[in-house]
Amino acid sequence: MRAVVVGAGIGGLAAAVSLCRAGHEVTLVEQTARFAEVGAGIQLAPNATRVLRRLGLLDAVAAQAARPSGMSFRAWSDGAEICRYALGRAAEDAFGAPYLLLHRSDLHRVLADAVPAGSVRLNTLAVGIDQDGESAHVTTANGERLRADLVVAADGIRSAARQWLFGADEAVFSKTAAYRALLPAAEVADLGLPELAAWLGPGRHFVHYWVRRGELLNVVAVVEAAEAAREESWTARAEPAEQLRAFEGWDDRVIEVLERAGRMLRYGIHTRTPLTRWSIGRVTLLGDSAHAMVPFQAQGAAQAILDAAVLGDVLAGATPAEVPEALDRYARRRLATATSVQAGSARQGEQFHLPDGPEALARNARMAAHAAQNAFPPFATAWAADVLDERTGS
Repeated sequence: MRAVVVGAGIGGLAAAVSLCRAGHEVTLVEQTARFAEVGAGIQLAPNATRVLRRLGLLDAVAAQAARPSGMSFRAWSDGAEICRYALGRAAEDAFGAPYLLLHRSDLHRVLADAVPAGSVRLNTLAVGIDQDGESAHVTTANGERLRADLVVAADGIRSAARQWLFGADEAVFSKTAAYRALLPAAEVADLGLPELAAWLGPGRHFVHYWVRRGELLNVVAVVEAAEAAREESWTARAEPAEQLRAFEGWDDRVIEVLERAGRMLRYGIHTRTPLTRWSIGRVTLLGDSAHAMVPFQAQGAAQAILDAAVLGDVLAGATPAEVPEALDRYARRRLATATSVQAGSARQGEQFHLPDGPEALARNARMAAHAAQNAFPPFATAWAADVLDERTGS
């Protein structure tokens, strides 16, 4: 069959690879003129790295990654450890796949290299999707009309395809924004930072971890924010020292990292309202276009990769006439789980940002009690799910 995938982000590339592995001819259209090294860190839990192994890409991805031995949660004011969970070999033994930390562009490059030569069409903007009983079509800005047996809309959080399918529906500002930066390891080597840590405080939290084999420190400082900070951009810069004012009074190591980061990038964090369906006929959504979520369980990229795996699975051996039913099965296997993770990520952010006092103390006690009895965090239940098991999510 012929498939057109709209959008060459992590989800779109993973979908293209998965569909090619399933034996289909894929054209991937992307509006940017070239792939650039944009974005910052991505955490890939075992539910995603298990899929990458089945696609034959795990070794290439792991070669670019850092492998943390643990995950630490800390108090904002003095850095006291609230609890610690195991990762590393313990997580790989328990879940059958590793927990990896990557630069987004490194993951993007591995996926792009796995798409057959000639399948990716850059500088090609999709301006419309339509379909009839026999096929679907993507119309480009230059008037070209691409025919396919199915169309996968992986066009991100600002998805135009979602509106074409389901009507007016805008991305929702989460009332949080993130400052982010990448620092060379040598610039922070003297600070003795934990390899993967989240520092929790009133109305904000601070996350850091190593990427690119430990060569870079990825820093994400999240704050509750007003409408003025809603811009969603890979490249928008914060005002000088803005992040220092936001984290005034925090542990010295947090302040030191923010000072050494200099002027940071800032982006407003957006989500999408959950849908009750992802597909109409021969056209379906995937990744952020379907279920964009706040990043507080580090599952955004993972869930897009899982979407791609199931999409390829339901379409393996399918004929053009079977596409609509196969896309319905794809949504049945993925929609409820992705929506649940989306909601869980939002709740996690609320817990991270509790004000000082009884609520924060109770949260810390719950976290410590859970860690005393469990090697892995509560949200690790998602890591065990094998999306290519028909029983999962069906």
